[in-house]
Amino acid sequence: MKKIVQVNFKFKVPRSDLEKAFLQTAQPIANFKGLQWKVWAVNEAEKWAAGIYLFKDDVSAQAYLKGEIIAGIRSNPALSNVEIKVFEVLPEPTKITRGPID
Repeated sequence: MKKIVQVNFKFKVPRSDLEKAFLQTAQPIANFKGLQWKVWAVNEAEKWAAGIYLFKDDVSAQAYLKGEIIAGIRSNPALSNVEIKVFEVLPEPTKITRGPID
């Protein structure tokens, strides 16, 4: 069963610095086995950033969550209030609303 992972965190750096850091990690994340896609999001006014990921299965999602990228987020002093949530994808209603899960 496919898994959605949602990672949210507060940031204490200018948005431009955050985006530079995101660009540096984008390819290693894209190369992660089992990742189908990631959407990057930011709420600059409230200093929140988020990532929404689709993994092919729970094994891939859990491996990512135990890996060095998430460890780096958790240990970065410029980031705080890290929240991570894992969800199962509900395929039938998601297909109706054109969710990119195939």
